Amino acid sequence: MQDNPPVSSARRAITRRQILMGAAALGLSAGSSARVSAQTWPSQNILLVVPFTPGGSTDILARLLGQRLEAAVKNPVIVESRPGAGGSVGVGSVARATPDGHTLVMGHIGTFAVNPALYPKLAYDPMKSFEPVSGIANVHNMLVVHPDVPAKSLQELIDYAKQNPGKLNYASGGIGSAAHIATVALCDRTGMSMTHVPYRGTAPAVTDLLGGRVQVMFTGAPNLVQHVEGGTMRALAVSGLSRLEAAPTVPTVAELGFPGFEASQWYGILVPAGTTKPIVDRLNAEIRAAMGAPEIAERLSLEGAEVWTTTPDEFRRHIASEMARWGDLVKRAGIKPE
Repeated sequence: MQDNPPVSSARRAITRRQILMGAAALGLSAGSSARVSAQTWPSQNILLVVPFTPGGSTDILARLLGQRLEAAVKNPVIVESRPGAGGSVGVGSVARATPDGHTLVMGHIGTFAVNPALYPKLAYDPMKSFEPVSGIANVHNMLVVHPDVPAKSLQELIDYAKQNPGKLNYASGGIGSAAHIATVALCDRTGMSMTHVPYRGTAPAVTDLLGGRVQVMFTGAPNLVQHVEGGTMRALAVSGLSRLEAAPTVPTVAELGFPGFEASQWYGILVPAGTTKPIVDRLNAEIRAAMGAPEIAERLSLEGAEVWTTTPDEFRRHIASEMARWGDLVKRAGIKPE
């Protein structure tokens, strides 16, 4: 058997040029495809998944964004609730969706910062299963009590809880929910002790607080402002570093003797990993434009929230820092899923 004949240097140079030209052509083709994909997006209905039951802050914000996004891109945006396992069911379903920009998830502090520490076998990785698109809003938690609770201030609530161990129950939208973690953070900082009563979503928790079946709640202000104004709940404090325009007389926890305390909820849009950068950038631009309208800022402000938009990289860094912060609290408090 004879060896292959030697290849001349000229022939090697031609072959190398052909390979390089072919690779460049493929790269151009791939880039053109990505650009066309971004230019023709959306080509079908957009599904925006809310991983909780309807009626909470996540649902309120998703529907507000969905309406604005639909008007901007001239394409239907369907908001769908997929609750379960602290939001993990809905978020996990989006992680497995086709990465074409037509399936979005409303991420928030619970599903992306708390759940990784709460669930040892989470069906998604917050940092690897998604492409962050943009933050959309910050929602300050409001600490409220049923009118039958004698406390008229945060300090009076702390004193009452210490003097009446086991008497106060606080509600949340579920174990590991933003309301649960915020209340744990408050108790950790103040030394207060109350019994946790988890519900399957914020709406039923608020209903039972109104009925007096639970006495305390520390959750997103948009769910509570109307009840505070109506006198069916009493507001004692808010969780941000500044007061809410919607409730200017309610002090922050920080100014009531606990400097630096902050336990607000954040929300943002993510898409499945593998979604091309042109589509992510197009989505980011559309979302930031939608949330940047003055009437949106005014609407959110009246409900106790504020617009918070980011670049994809800024949102990714924020998720990573929040995972470290709240994951540490979950472990220290020994919080376990049901």
